[in-house]
Amino acid sequence: MAQSNNSIKKILIVAFALCIVCSVVVSTAAVALRPMQALNEELDRKTNILRVANLYERGIDVEAAFAEIVPRVVDLRTGEYTDEFDPDTFDHFQAARDPASSRTLSGDRDIAGLSRQENYATVYLVGDPDNPDQIIVPIRGQGLWGLMRGYMSIEGDGNTIVGITYYEHSETPGLGAEVNNPRWQSQWEGKRIYDEEGSLNPAIRVARGSGSGDYEVDGLSGATLTANGVTNMLQFWLSPEGFGEYLARFRDGISLEEAQDADVDIEEEGA
Repeated sequence: MAQSNNSIKKILIVAFALCIVCSVVVSTAAVALRPMQALNEELDRKTNILRVANLYERGIDVEAAFAEIVPRVVDLRTGEYTDEFDPDTFDHFQAARDPASSRTLSGDRDIAGLSRQENYATVYLVGDPDNPDQIIVPIRGQGLWGLMRGYMSIEGDGNTIVGITYYEHSETPGLGAEVNNPRWQSQWEGKRIYDEEGSLNPAIRVARGSGSGDYEVDGLSGATLTANGVTNMLQFWLSPEGFGEYLARFRDGISLEEAQDADVDIEEEGA
């Protein structure tokens, strides 16, 4: 005898069957769309690199434009290029998680809040790779609510900023999320990273309030901790701990040997 539609047993059976069907559909869609999601993430990454270099225009062929940029893998410990890895596929985030290809950061050396730092990272060169017009470096560090990831483009002199962008963050909309406001980002163009004394430690920072001079940009109203996070990550990644030695090769009056002599001790502190 058929059960009534109001039967509790029949209702539970139908609900359970519906849940199973929906789970299968959602799981299948997630697996089937994963390659497309990966392609979109890669396209977004390339778009951000083009955007920070002022090479992006609405409607352009991103793949064709990005093909004009040369990726190279840099050994952060020496500032030298390495051919040990394929720059098109090297994943420095994965390298940072592997104790064999990264080092532990702690205390005053971990001002960006990373815990671990990879030994190698990919940079992107615009123009002649031996004498680039721009050098694009990845940056990341803790904001108020989590890790912020982005890129900074630097002119071929290794010192003058072209732009900065963030492609991933969890900062508060209208406050810390203003790091992606084009008006705020426009302040970075033309700013200088290092002072005229030839220091290897970056002088660039986000000011508390209005920025002035060659080494400051305006603070983020109501988002002091996010602004401090931006300053800290730049102080880290543009110092000898990060790309400092690499960028020194492009700067007038700074030799790679001087940069290496002034480098901090980066011996591993433990896995």
